[in-house]
Amino acid sequence: MTTPQLTWSSERTLRIAFAENADETVHRTVRAAYESLRASQLPAILDLTPAYDTLQVTIDPLAHDPTALERSIASLLSEAVAPDHPIPPARTVTIPVCYDPEFGPDLESVGAHNNLSIEQVVSRHTSAEYSVHFLGFSPGFAYLGGLARELWTPRLDTPRTRIPAGSVGIAGSQTGIYPQSTPGGWRLIGRTPLVLFDPMRDPPALLSVGDTVRFQAISRDEYESHRNERRRTT
Repeated sequence: MTTPQLTWSSERTLRIAFAENADETVHRTVRAAYESLRASQLPAILDLTPAYDTLQVTIDPLAHDPTALERSIASLLSEAVAPDHPIPPARTVTIPVCYDPEFGPDLESVGAHNNLSIEQVVSRHTSAEYSVHFLGFSPGFAYLGGLARELWTPRLDTPRTRIPAGSVGIAGSQTGIYPQSTPGGWRLIGRTPLVLFDPMRDPPALLSVGDTVRFQAISRDEYESHRNERRRTT
């Protein structure tokens, strides 16, 4: 692992770059740095935004000396990026998904692209563990790493203008879940009845950086049962 590179993007933003090519080792390093800076409670830090291979630090420009703050952050990073540096254990979140063809209109094309049957696509998607690398695109949208190589499939040539909330998709080497109804070009393979983002919830997003995610296949009846139960309790 190379030494993290610190660059001021503005008087309020410090960008920390860890590597040019993101992999699970880099993801662990980004998460370790994120957890270390969050625990430090440096008063000048307003927000931390992790991504695949970078960490953005938002600063209060009136509450710090840039040189001194950069030294403090660099010192914390030197410990955080060590291979044996401890990080909090990952929380495991199981996401029920109905892989009904109505909810997964691209199941067949994902299978065809990889010479797999629909059943094999579902089996491989549910047999892996995924890591939440970062949240972006829309509130609560988690980019998940760990998709089996035999499921990698390019995005749609023409994005859909509306994707239902809860839709589970694949794009390249990633998988993810649409928290809200939005346009999008990921290939849809299923849908979860869970609410991924609720502004009235604390925290609003169901998933957080560093979480481990597993998908569990459920039937259409189980999907409807989940939705009905949610309506009764909200």
